Amino acid sequence: MIDLRALRNDPDRLRASQRARGEDEAVVDELLGLDERRRSALSTFESLRAEQKSFGKSVSKAQGEERQKLLDRAKELAQQVKEADAEAQRLDQELQALLLTVPNLVEEGAPEGGEEDYVVLEEVGTPPAFDFEPKDHLELGERLGAIDMERGAKVSGARFFFLTGVGAQLQMALLNLAMEQAIEAGFTPMIPPVLVKPESMEGTGFLGAHASEVYRLPEDDLYLVGTSEVPLAAYHRDEIIGALPRRYVGWSSCFRREAGSYGKDTRGIIRVHQFDKVEMFSYCDPEDAHEEHLRLLNWEKQMLAKVELPYRVIDVAAGDLGTSAARKYDCEAWVPTQSRYRELTSTSNCTEFQARRLSVRFRDDEGRTRPVATLNGTLATTRWIVAILENHQQADGSVRVPEALRKYLGREVLEPVAR
Repeated sequence: MIDLRALRNDPDRLRASQRARGEDEAVVDELLGLDERRRSALSTFESLRAEQKSFGKSVSKAQGEERQKLLDRAKELAQQVKEADAEAQRLDQELQALLLTVPNLVEEGAPEGGEEDYVVLEEVGTPPAFDFEPKDHLELGERLGAIDMERGAKVSGARFFFLTGVGAQLQMALLNLAMEQAIEAGFTPMIPPVLVKPESMEGTGFLGAHASEVYRLPEDDLYLVGTSEVPLAAYHRDEIIGALPRRYVGWSSCFRREAGSYGKDTRGIIRVHQFDKVEMFSYCDPEDAHEEHLRLLNWEKQMLAKVELPYRVIDVAAGDLGTSAARKYDCEAWVPTQSRYRELTSTSNCTEFQARRLSVRFRDDEGRTRPVATLNGTLATTRWIVAILENHQQADGSVRVPEALRKYLGREVLEPVAR
């Protein structure tokens, strides 16, 4: 939710943000008009309410016919106060509903445009040059006894899978490495709930444009999370928190309907309905949010270096940002059999947008309560297995284990198994 006071002071900033996202600028004038009407209605209510209170004193002192006239006027005034209050509340609800549809203000410097208008900030490492025909991650995974898509589909349907044997061990190794790194960096580890209330999902901005991607349990009025960002953001809902920054790292299963992705990435585990993820989450002073965002990006880069993957960092264009993000950086690893980079991590600076919706505040140096800034970033997820298998494969179908993962897996090479 954007700051109404800031909107009144500088409406052109939201207009520019909406243009950068490819969204309708007309909402700015709608908001300003509604805000003006709401404030006018509130002023009318408060004026009538003050008159009503003052009038009560006059009634108590009057007698006879004058008292009856005053009582009749008091009755009229009570009705006017009731109507003015209802009008102010109606306009406030209308304004709040419209505010919930408006995405966050884009950070200055973010590229304008849509999905393909990202800016490549850096490329790290060199894609492998194989002297054999590389296999894709699913063929490798099946030969290693690591991935079973066929039985995943039999049990649960399309885009579900089993990680088996070394596949399960590889995921556990990867996520443990991520948790270990985060804890060493000072993050508090969390295993959050994966079912959340509507206000938690809405507060983080996932019931707007992305509502179709969310699984809902209607009988319980709960939602399955697509990222532990949701429960971690709502963890301090309606609280005033102390020393900042507060950094948490959550390990959870995640669930996404992948609505609108029909026909995309149907082979393997790149785009699936259920996966596991380690997510960093930070609450900080809004003035520190830009630098905190770069810190999260650097922690992601450290993890990618540990698993020895060639990757690039992109600055995501405004039109491809989620509702809550003011700026987002993605790290994309090279996938040899696709001859392209694919997203492995994403880190977003959501400024005060989520905190304002969730009422998460801190006290500044002058003792005033203000919304915090919230930021998030992926530290490891199931999809990383795709890039690890493909980039570290060997001619005989085995896969070299990155050195950082060997202490968890207890081996240097993953060998094909007899079928």
